[in-house]
Amino acid sequence: MASSAEAAAAPDSVDEVMGSVHDTVLVTWAAFVDHMPFIGIGLTIVALTWVMAWMSTVLAARVVSKKARPSLRRLIDRLLSLAIWALGLTLAAVVVFPGLSPAKALGGLGLLSVAVGFAFKDTFENFFAGMLMLWKYPFENGDFIESGDIMGRVEQINIRVTNIRQVTGELLVVPNASLFKNPVLVLTNQPVRRIHVVTGVAYDENLAEALEVIETTVRACESRVKDYPVQVFATGFGSSSMDIDVSWWCDSTPLGTRKSRNEIVVAIKAALDAAGIEIPYPYRTLHFRAPIPVENESSKPG
Repeated sequence: MASSAEAAAAPDSVDEVMGSVHDTVLVTWAAFVDHMPFIGIGLTIVALTWVMAWMSTVLAARVVSKKARPSLRRLIDRLLSLAIWALGLTLAAVVVFPGLSPAKALGGLGLLSVAVGFAFKDTFENFFAGMLMLWKYPFENGDFIESGDIMGRVEQINIRVTNIRQVTGELLVVPNASLFKNPVLVLTNQPVRRIHVVTGVAYDENLAEALEVIETTVRACESRVKDYPVQVFATGFGSSSMDIDVSWWCDSTPLGTRKSRNEIVVAIKAALDAAGIEIPYPYRTLHFRAPIPVENESSKPG
């Protein structure tokens, strides 16, 4: 009897569950319909935020002086966009969720930022390094830089990473924190740079004449920047030659310096050869304290 009673009660239980689910769906749908105006307002705020962020970029491009660094202009654009989006999304959240006050939203955002900051420490380190690099740093897109084993042309400074095209053609993506914390040599900070080569002449040559020949030759080279001086100095007594340091100014790009160095070296070698001035090979003079016995093979008894 009990089992038949339970079987009879089962359909009623299923009907009650289905009825409860149906009522819940109806209540949720009604609440959603009642809340749709707030959702619509929130979406409208998001759309207006997008429009305002775009307009801020356009206005910033007109207001900021064209003489300002390109990286500074990009930084101002991004900061304005971030500020507008943060304000717009916070306002949209407050409208869509009426129980959420601006103070609660900002407080929750602060706690979330602390948690995310610990979880993504390196990411935020690169982010803030990128902000500071965009704000004021001695290199721009197109500059050739060298930092440790890194050498190449800066293609793009982003918020988190910097893209560097190496002289061998590969693209190197470098975290901004690495460039911000380590020494960086900016090869093209100025349009010209000074480079030098070291040569030498034999000890029995006229050193003053050699210096004059080298200086005249370097001054006549096309790759030398004419408004900057040529410096030729005897620097010391080498093991096989009198050493001479030659320095001049040329285009600061890596290709420009290589071309100029090649032209200068070839010209100096040709000029010294034409003047009959020897560029010696390394050699040593050996002194023997006692005569070395030399035995003639033909004098040996057969």
